[in-house]
Amino acid sequence: MIGREKYVPPPRGTRINPPMRTWAICLRSGDNPASLERRKLYEVVPDPVAERSGFVRIVDESGEDYLHPRSSFHLVDLPGKVDAVLRQSP
Repeated sequence: MIGREKYVPPPRGTRINPPMRTWAICLRSGDNPASLERRKLYEVVPDPVAERSGFVRIVDESGEDYLHPRSSFHLVDLPGKVDAVLRQSP
């Protein structure tokens, strides 16, 4: 884990939107060829602390999210319909 920010709850009555998910294509699997495949699309979990340190939080083949070097991925914007299909539970 890179670091933790102290959680500060929003003011009472504030509507909380779920974090927006994005997607990334794996360019290099590095030391984790079993959990990451080159040229495959992965879900990115927003993590501002990791991003400031040059990392990205990726949901890998196990379904868990882990930190990986940002340089190993290319972030992509997907068309709305494609994004909606990928967000559905299997």
